[in-house]
Amino acid sequence: MRMLISFAALFLSVILMQLSTGGVAPLDALSGITLDFTTKEIGFLGSAHFLGFFIGCWWAPRLMGSVGHSRAFAAFTAAGAIGLLSHMLVVDPYAWAAMRVASGVCVAGCYTVIEAWLQAKVTNKTRGRAMGTYRVVDMGAQLVAQSLISVLEPASYVSYNILAIICCASLLPLTLTTVRQPDTPSAPRLRPRLAFDISPLATAAVVVAALSSATFRMVGPLYGEQVGLRLDQIAWFLSAFILGGALAQYPAGWLADKFDRRQVMIWLSVAAIACCVITALVDTMHPTGVMLTAFFLGFTAFPIYSVAAAHANDFATEEQRVELSAALMFYFALGAIAAPFTASALIERFGPQAMFYMIASAHGLLVLFSLLRMLARPTLHLRTRYVWSPRTSFTIGRLNKADREKDMAD
Repeated sequence: MRMLISFAALFLSVILMQLSTGGVAPLDALSGITLDFTTKEIGFLGSAHFLGFFIGCWWAPRLMGSVGHSRAFAAFTAAGAIGLLSHMLVVDPYAWAAMRVASGVCVAGCYTVIEAWLQAKVTNKTRGRAMGTYRVVDMGAQLVAQSLISVLEPASYVSYNILAIICCASLLPLTLTTVRQPDTPSAPRLRPRLAFDISPLATAAVVVAALSSATFRMVGPLYGEQVGLRLDQIAWFLSAFILGGALAQYPAGWLADKFDRRQVMIWLSVAAIACCVITALVDTMHPTGVMLTAFFLGFTAFPIYSVAAAHANDFATEEQRVELSAALMFYFALGAIAAPFTASALIERFGPQAMFYMIASAHGLLVLFSLLRMLARPTLHLRTRYVWSPRTSFTIGRLNKADREKDMAD
């Protein structure tokens, strides 16, 4: 309990940051519809967010090395707040894209600071509880953030101002905490080739995971609006996807530790394909049915990143694992940058069902590639434990490495 209290400021900052940055994506999509942005322009906003996310992942460790944790967190938060406040000053999709780059930098930078802080302060004895609480807090705040669009008016300065206030409020817990900030950690090198050399399948799987997650979270409101969902129903639609992903982590982890991880990825992808095809083929689905398909898509598609990361770590040495985490995040960012714009272009050309056909096609290719890789290389009997990778920053690789070192010592 004392450990949790000591990290309360960090966790409160996580909640406030997630409420702010998690709410801007669906609000931007609905505001774009209100302001008559084209479907591709709205998708471009989601791609811009992940471009900023990638920049933030790369830049944050270096900025921490220059100015320290608290100042770096303040700088990234300021970038996010400026991006939010600028929305209704310049109503232009390409200007908004630049603002979303700032929001993406803010998300990646702030999470890098928080994860580095946690890494430095936890011990092997408290690491499991600290990371478990961190994940629950993060996912819980994500769920609440999606519901904000049911009460925030699209294309309203007040709505963006509320999100900016919450973003600024995330500064207070971390900067006013009496806990001494840790020493600056060293940054991992980014070597994208490393992930492909260790596991081509894991590399492909994280790209597909990015395509599923980024498409649904950034373009999902467009689909919901075009099939006739109300604002509150769109909020539940997005929340159902995240809730499904959160609840899937334990059973997916159990299966990934017990069976061949490639088989687990195959069956998860097959189930995701079934969810997408059912949703796309049914012309008039009751809102409850739409929520259920979103839930099951999250349940099947969300864990693939973590299963892929565990599979890659089976073939990596201890010295490679931090840089492997960074390399996998690099490929996740590439997939997430491309996915929203591609999905929105397909929706504009073929209708809202095209979003689910695109996700299904990506998972179909992953199934085929997984089968080919099973013929090319056998699995290992001595494997690392499955670890839920929240996909927030490169720093999470260090935390996962520490967990594995503790398990090996035990």
